[in-house]
Amino acid sequence: MGRADKVVLAYSGGVDTSVCIPYMMEEWGVKEIITLAADLGQGEELGPVKQKALDSGASVSLVEDGREEFITDYAFPAIKANALYENRYPLATALARPLIAKMLVRAADKYGADAVAHGCTAKGNDQVRFDLGILAQNPDIKVMAPAREWGMSREETIAYGERFGIPSPVKKSSPYSIDKNLLGRSIEAGPLEDPMCEPPEEIFEMVKAISDTPDEPEYLEIGFEKGIPTTVNGEALAPIELIETLNKIVGGHGVGRVDMIENRVVGIKSREIYESPAMEVLIKAHRDLESLTLTADVTQYKRGMEETYTHMIYRGLWFSPLKQALDAFIEQTQERVSGVIRIKLFKGNATIVGRRSEKSIYTPDLATYGADDKFDHKAAEGFIYIWGLPTRVWAQANK
Repeated sequence: MGRADKVVLAYSGGVDTSVCIPYMMEEWGVKEIITLAADLGQGEELGPVKQKALDSGASVSLVEDGREEFITDYAFPAIKANALYENRYPLATALARPLIAKMLVRAADKYGADAVAHGCTAKGNDQVRFDLGILAQNPDIKVMAPAREWGMSREETIAYGERFGIPSPVKKSSPYSIDKNLLGRSIEAGPLEDPMCEPPEEIFEMVKAISDTPDEPEYLEIGFEKGIPTTVNGEALAPIELIETLNKIVGGHGVGRVDMIENRVVGIKSREIYESPAMEVLIKAHRDLESLTLTADVTQYKRGMEETYTHMIYRGLWFSPLKQALDAFIEQTQERVSGVIRIKLFKGNATIVGRRSEKSIYTPDLATYGADDKFDHKAAEGFIYIWGLPTRVWAQANK
């Protein structure tokens, strides 16, 4: 194919991305490959990954820490938008892709590369997210996807790599495909492809089984400033620490697992298992705080916006004009969304049991049924007469 001389490759250290290196050089005539491993909180040592890229033929192997940018520029906007794909999945993997795309283009600019590449296959969502994210950053750069084009089976890919000194996996490879970052884990493939197969306990890492959770509830208070989570139990935490703290506390009570049949971008239905304890509780708490601080019409109108916003993240349109316009709307709504939400964690449930805010528009002397009631009851009859007039006219006409 020979479409580029110097390429920046998104690199994970796995078989596919390792084989991409000799494949692009041998089959496509690429002269130099720079790999980029993005540290988004995978929790693994990236030193060996860096060396493996060099051993596989890369001229430069980059490992970049994108964790804080990931939380502040991607996770926090998603929380403000209460982004849950198909009302269940907090988009942990999807949110990482536009950032990695941005990091690839940055590296290409720095090293003078004329193309970027990734190891995605033709059936997944990530190819869409990477391709669109990269082209939104630089519409003139070439995007290469060897694994989408080489047509090799898993066994053939391993054999191809061995020809160029890339070791095959030492142990029997796990049947599962797993992606992990600070916001959560996704687990798919293997036995999980049968929708009736109960996920085995061994696949979970962040969220405990209900049988292993404490027998006493734990109360948690999360503080928000203008839609952004800033405190846990009254303690101010930096973005990375806040997410890590909540993942541990919430996951320890069995909260944050999702098992769903998901509609992929390419039209395929896929069985997906997710663990996103912090994000699940943060979105739930944030939405509740909005109910205390925003007017009814803003809250209700925003729900439709949130659905659109969520689909745009999932479908790789993070950098699109509509997404930017929605960001402006959502950002304006967040001016009042400050306060504290109290959550009870117990046996797989996160129940909101209290909320407070200096920006609250809940008015006790209007809401009360007690002696302090300030609501004008006589006004209700006239309101109902006007409000019901169209219905009454229609009923008379169709009597």
